[in-house]
Amino acid sequence: MKYKIDKGSKTPAYLQLYIQIRKDIVDGTYKSGAKLPSKRLLAEEARVSVITAEHAYAILADEGYIEAREKSGYFVIYNSEDLVSVSDSLPKKHDTQSKLHSHRSSFPFSVLAKTMRKVLLDYGDEILIKSPNKGCPELREAICAYLSRSVAISVKPEQIVIGSGAEYLYSLIIQLFGADKTYAIEDPSYETIYRVYKAGGVKCERLRLGSNGIDSTVLEQSKARILHVTPFNSYPSHVSADVSKRSEYIKWAAKRKGYIVEDNYDSELTVSRKNEDTLFSMCESSRVVYLNTFSRTIAPSIRVGYMVLPESLLERFEKRLGFYSCTVPVYEQYVLAELINSGDFERHINRVRRAKRKIIQENS
Repeated sequence: MKYKIDKGSKTPAYLQLYIQIRKDIVDGTYKSGAKLPSKRLLAEEARVSVITAEHAYAILADEGYIEAREKSGYFVIYNSEDLVSVSDSLPKKHDTQSKLHSHRSSFPFSVLAKTMRKVLLDYGDEILIKSPNKGCPELREAICAYLSRSVAISVKPEQIVIGSGAEYLYSLIIQLFGADKTYAIEDPSYETIYRVYKAGGVKCERLRLGSNGIDSTVLEQSKARILHVTPFNSYPSHVSADVSKRSEYIKWAAKRKGYIVEDNYDSELTVSRKNEDTLFSMCESSRVVYLNTFSRTIAPSIRVGYMVLPESLLERFEKRLGFYSCTVPVYEQYVLAELINSGDFERHINRVRRAKRKIIQENS
């Protein structure tokens, strides 16, 4: 054990310690079932306080890497093989699926309140300024870093567009691609998607879903150029598209020189320890626009979403929509950026995932 704390780093000592221990657990230095050093021994060797060591262990336990056993110490419970496939291994009982998909994220109010107070103190009257058109750099940079480490999407801040919820972003999609094109959505799908497209004056086809995504024959017969899909968890059917189906979507877009709108709502709340591969990260031809929001992961009242554009669409966006003002207050953007940068957002997601896995275990 050779944990070192850089006292000149801006990263708190407990987080430095947490990151190093987590790496050793993931790399297999500490295997599942192994006992970790006591808090006192860890503190002595890392030359930190016992409270710092305890805080690092608490985060690891909170994220499901370790567990504390009374009068015995801390033990590794992480297992790289511990994956649960929603489409293949989910119990077919109706009550299990109902409990799983209705499970609320319940973001801790105390953490949200603490972060709001911190932003008020740190930024002061800066929260009164007007946001840049695409959103504040702080939030766009935080989202870029989060996407890179969570779903292997590597993009630049200028590719991120912040908006007040999914419906607003859907309307931007129409203006970006044009109302003269035919759009397609899943059938069944979230009804608001259809309503927004119809309100935007576009022709919108409904494509029948099978057990693994849109039916291949129906997709091929469609006249659409823009395909709006929710590949992780289509509502209300809860159908998930596997890698083969996602590849089919990408080939479809390339063949038609069209685009895919990947609506990845709810994706972070997978029961798997690894996020599903996104169409955006799979598509080398840059024909995917990625959408997500914080409404499910934090709270329905957080009407903030973001759109990730491929670089090939940036010039078109600037010409057609660059004049739009950001619809999200600066204060809310700073709060979200702080939640992401502090790790509180991802710790919460991991708590929800563990709760969902427990539901599956209890009903299997």
